[in-house]
Amino acid sequence: MSSRFRRPKLLRRSRVILGSFNLWRPRLVFWTGALAIGVISVGFAKLADLAQRAFAGVTSSGEWGWLLPLALTPLGFMLSAYLAATLFPNSQGSGIPQAIAARHLHHDEDRTKLLSLRVAFGKIVLTILGLFCGASIGREGPTVQVGASFMLAVARFGGMAQAKGLILAGSAAGIAAAFNTPLAGIVFAIEEMSRTYESRANGLVLMAVILSGLAALGLSGSYNYFGTADVAPIMLRDWIVMLICGVGGGALGATFSGLVLYIGIRIRRWALPQPLVRIVLLAGCCGLAIAIIGVVSGGNTFGTGYDQARGAVEGHALPLPFFAEKLLASFLSMISGIPGGIFAPSLAVGAGLGSTVGSLLGTSIALAAILGMAGYFAGVVQAPMTAFVIILEMTGDHQAVIPIMAVSMIGYVTSRLLSREPLYHGLSRVFIAAAIRARRSTERNMSHT
Repeated sequence: MSSRFRRPKLLRRSRVILGSFNLWRPRLVFWTGALAIGVISVGFAKLADLAQRAFAGVTSSGEWGWLLPLALTPLGFMLSAYLAATLFPNSQGSGIPQAIAARHLHHDEDRTKLLSLRVAFGKIVLTILGLFCGASIGREGPTVQVGASFMLAVARFGGMAQAKGLILAGSAAGIAAAFNTPLAGIVFAIEEMSRTYESRANGLVLMAVILSGLAALGLSGSYNYFGTADVAPIMLRDWIVMLICGVGGGALGATFSGLVLYIGIRIRRWALPQPLVRIVLLAGCCGLAIAIIGVVSGGNTFGTGYDQARGAVEGHALPLPFFAEKLLASFLSMISGIPGGIFAPSLAVGAGLGSTVGSLLGTSIALAAILGMAGYFAGVVQAPMTAFVIILEMTGDHQAVIPIMAVSMIGYVTSRLLSREPLYHGLSRVFIAAAIRARRSTERNMSHT
């Protein structure tokens, strides 16, 4: 009798345990994925820094080392463009447009073409290759695509079905870990990636940012990306700098994003007859032009521009033409089609713009650089809240909260007046259209067979 009654109880208990495991498995997988994104982001950052230092070491050694970029940079661009087109398709450019496009697609197969572990691996390798060759690119945008790809992959393993929310969470986790800016990761996900508030998805975003941030914090410690600044407008000239950086930064940002979108269309049409040959040729020409700009600028325009931007935030004036040289190098890197982001180079351009304005008006270089970053970055991405929060977290300048907010808003409004379509969303349409064409072609072929 006792054995007969004991068996159903054991069965019920095993079902409860099994049911609780099935309930917790997706959460455990999600948490593991978020922690992994933090670890991958830190590793990516360290490899990117090593690549930049290696390029600087190679090109500064020997009597004729400064001429080496004239060969290394175009050859590296051509190799990167070739590998991106053949081995790692959809790894080109920033990576943020691919993540945005994946959120708009309805089929898992289409999303996987944009966000997969293969694409993520190629993104990391080719971004590091670009930095080793002196490209004016950053790793932050690529980290968004890597984070979204990794989160989507682990979610499939864990049986999670919220693809759009998971892409959002992975993207936010990538930004948060890349810059050590958790608040900016959350704001970026809401303002730039989704353009709306989704309570269910934002819970995933918050948890992903917390866990990836904890992983990055454990590996790298607590730090401000550009150190700590403590400057605020004091004189009338400081407020004039604020207005100039807002309007000027917004106008430059709109020009940059508008030209990228317009020339991108022209390049795709031009490359259509022989896409691989012409894309590789274009990358080589862009690489040669970037090498010439870098040599003329004394090497200042190569790489992310982090050292130059940090120097300006610390109060060291940059050369007056630096912002224009860096903007041109960043533009050429963007249209070349090689993998690489524009976050860090955009901040360097903004810091250079502010430094130039501050030098001409005789005001605080540090304050002008921070305001220049806010104005230009808001003008490029047309996301004022992200610009304000990310710069505040990166500099720790709580004395200039209102001026940074104001410049970000002025830059955004100026940019919207000049360029109606945000850069990342405009670029995402290319990937959405390509996915739709490919699906229609597949459906036609299936209907014929």
